[in-house]
Amino acid sequence: MAPESAWFKSSYSNDSGGACVEVAGLAGEVGIRDSKDKAAPALVVPASAWSSFVGAVSTHHLS
Repeated sequence: MAPESAWFKSSYSNDSGGACVEVAGLAGEVGIRDSKDKAAPALVVPASAWSSFVGAVSTHHLS
């Protein structure tokens, strides 16, 4: 998988707990994991699928 330094949380996240995910760019893919359980398996999706997901969420402004 990706080195620990490659993983990052959204700038909207904070350190007070809650449900946060971390992502890491891989070769043509994106790794997604639970920020509270870094040893658990990560979900890996094509970079194009991640871009589509982020674009859809951004345009709908989920609350």
